[in-house]
Amino acid sequence: MSDCIKKVEAGSMDKLQKLLGTFDENLNIIMRGLGVIIRVEGLTFIIEGSEERAAQAAAVLESLSVLVSGGDTPDKGRVEYCVELAREGKAQDITKLSSDTVAITYRGKPVKCKTVGQKKYIDSIKINPVTFGIGPAGTGKTYLAVCVAVQAMKSRQADKIILTRPAVEAGEKLGFLPGDLQNKVDPYLRPLYDALQEMLGLETYTKLMERGSIEIAPLAYMRGRTLSNAFIILDEAQNTTREQMKMFLTRLGDGSKMVITGDATQIDLPSGKSSGLDHAAEVLKDVEGVGIIHLTDKDVVRNPMVMKIVRAYDKADKDDEKRRLSGADGNKTE
Repeated sequence: MSDCIKKVEAGSMDKLQKLLGTFDENLNIIMRGLGVIIRVEGLTFIIEGSEERAAQAAAVLESLSVLVSGGDTPDKGRVEYCVELAREGKAQDITKLSSDTVAITYRGKPVKCKTVGQKKYIDSIKINPVTFGIGPAGTGKTYLAVCVAVQAMKSRQADKIILTRPAVEAGEKLGFLPGDLQNKVDPYLRPLYDALQEMLGLETYTKLMERGSIEIAPLAYMRGRTLSNAFIILDEAQNTTREQMKMFLTRLGDGSKMVITGDATQIDLPSGKSSGLDHAAEVLKDVEGVGIIHLTDKDVVRNPMVMKIVRAYDKADKDDEKRRLSGADGNKTE
């Protein structure tokens, strides 16, 4: 197929520089990812490539331009994500991310969804009393849930934020850790502390903790309670048993909202124990008011390397499964 030429106008020098990235990094990502040549003439991007690829590159630049107009500065991860969407014919989807601000940190920094999957997750939390966010590390499941929880408290939609997670040991024994029970479980709850402090600032966070408006506790502390007018987050839910998950979900009281987050590929339960997260997602998939959002490696926003690591492990797991099934078939044949 013969090459075609597409043009995209930057509109201003400031926007052009943000689209180019440091040392033209963004432009190089688009060219490598889509196999096109892009040069700049004045404030115009000139794209050369096959008709399909040139159109995809133009869609990427146009979508990123919308983000820049909304106040964002596209980084390497965002550009790579947009290139992937373009290959699927969905580059315009990224423009949906520019308008909504999830929350504002105490330093005044706006928190926005960085992927389409994250936006679906946030929309589900806003609409449904119960939302499951299931996906790999680095997809922002916990952080975004805490952001929405803080906004709910600030707008008086919730009187209290309750954050919990199962104190399941990942290769270490709780008994060998120093201190009392609270000291022992604190390391498991540290990601929740960090997210709250970023949203509220240390001083406000401390005051709310002392007042009891924020409660952070191991999952076992939820038994027997009814949690009303609260925003409740269960983190690391893949390490709950079926019984624990049912116990937790039935704590939901009037005016409350629950978010359950977890990564089904990182289960630390003892051998023979099935995850309550997988079971609940299957049992509740058709229940009205329950949103189940599956995030993927495409939604990883931590560091671009995390996405590559997740994909490598996923491929290794699939290869192992193929070998296992191949071996089983071989045994049957014999």
